Amino acid sequence: AAHYYRRRFGRQARVLVLDNHDDVGGHATRNEFKVGGRTLLSYGGNESLQSPTSFSATVNALMGELGVEIDRFETYFDRRLYADLGLQRATFFDAATFGTDRLVAGDPTVWVSDDTVPRRRPERPIRDFVADFPMSEEARAQLLAIHTEPRSILPDLAPPARERALKRVSYPDFLRTHWGAGEEALRFFAQRTHDYFGLPAAFVTAEEAWQADYPGFQGIADGPAHPGGEPYIHHFPDGNASIARLLVRRLVPRALPGSTMEDVVLARLRYDRLDEPDRPVRIRLSSTVVQARNRRGGVDIGYVRQGRLRRVRARHVVMAGWNMMIPHVVPETPEPQRAALRNNVKMPLVYAKVAIADWRAAARLKVHDIYAPGAFFARTKLDFPVSMGGYRCPRDPSEPMVLHMVHVPTTAEGFSDARDALRAGRGRLLGMPFAAFEGEIRGQLDRMLGPGGFESGRDIRAITVNRWSHGYSGSPATLGGDPDDGDAEIAAAAKPIGRIAVANADRAWSAYLHSAIDAAHAAVGELPA
Repeated sequence: AAHYYRRRFGRQARVLVLDNHDDVGGHATRNEFKVGGRTLLSYGGNESLQSPTSFSATVNALMGELGVEIDRFETYFDRRLYADLGLQRATFFDAATFGTDRLVAGDPTVWVSDDTVPRRRPERPIRDFVADFPMSEEARAQLLAIHTEPRSILPDLAPPARERALKRVSYPDFLRTHWGAGEEALRFFAQRTHDYFGLPAAFVTAEEAWQADYPGFQGIADGPAHPGGEPYIHHFPDGNASIARLLVRRLVPRALPGSTMEDVVLARLRYDRLDEPDRPVRIRLSSTVVQARNRRGGVDIGYVRQGRLRRVRARHVVMAGWNMMIPHVVPETPEPQRAALRNNVKMPLVYAKVAIADWRAAARLKVHDIYAPGAFFARTKLDFPVSMGGYRCPRDPSEPMVLHMVHVPTTAEGFSDARDALRAGRGRLLGMPFAAFEGEIRGQLDRMLGPGGFESGRDIRAITVNRWSHGYSGSPATLGGDPDDGDAEIAAAAKPIGRIAVANADRAWSAYLHSAIDAAHAAVGELPA
């Protein structure tokens, strides 16, 4: 938003960025570790440039201005590394849910946002993979059918009517109705949706699952353009923190040396230069805005910093934070807009990063990505293999590695409304201390990787818990609204309020960097002259 404001009102326009975080980037945060004298970089939130072939002209133009060349990621992201080492995707069945702890490697199925090379990844035939599941013969037969049979789904409905029908049923109910799946088989999908959707499967519609290449839809000939078709490789070593840092470099050049997308990776940010009085752009961290009011051709803003309430007056304001907070911060927000903004309840989630001394245990077990349908962490992965700008990713199992672990605290049990479930999940998350997360991390890693020789007490060097109580923003349909009337609610929430415009990815109800860029561009364009 600051970038586009200067584009519209001139490079000498005075801009103050008030950010409640202690680092730039918000959800696009950077995690750094030192293990054995080696620096390891990872992402603590927003991780990649999702589906760049669908970027708007606005987003592509900004990438050009920042020097981000999408094609270069083909070189920087090593899609063959784990496959060449014989590492596979796997499923971990935990004893509490399935009666025994068992790691089953060789998953051959399609996953949304896949970074591997098709036909090169080591995998087993689906029949052999499912045969090793610690389930009854009946449940395994149901799962095999769901993954392989080209069953006709709603054949009497034209494509638009079929799509509408699939929007009105959850993915588990779809599997029950059209595949006869029992509760034992459905346990396999219980957390499959956690990483991508940030929701339990019961709150994900069949239509959304279809769009994401989930099994059970292979008999539909006229399916959607699946996101699995574009390789998920457009990733800096620290995720989209590098995009935030590139924006900082353009706004406050003295704060971050360098000039390219490569050198930003290891550049050291000078925090003392972000908020200098004589500069046209100032970035003030750890500053939480608590009120904004239109007043006499400008806006009065109140914010809290270092425990003190402060005030600043501006010509315009762009609210680029959590949209659901706007009714609390902007008292004059009209009631219909308040209602729409309040409905954008964000999804709590956790990205835990675990720095380990080496990854020999994963190599011995032949795994790099583990889905756990019943355990605390739904997904555990060796970090993305990206080398750029002087940073080299771990390539040998003897080297230190960062593990990426995903936990979603929301449960559908006892809730008919997704928003209520999300609020309850947020309460659970905020009430959970670090020691509890550490215990879950150590226990699950010991059980999953222990057979390969992993010992958490010996091998873990550091843990960062990126606890996003307000994480993903979902569509109105995902959050329980009318699946055919979401656009009206989105438009109502995004209206400018006098000289205050609404930005952030929340404006599009879509948790992607490109959504945030489009939203910022639109918001600045709506400001009065």
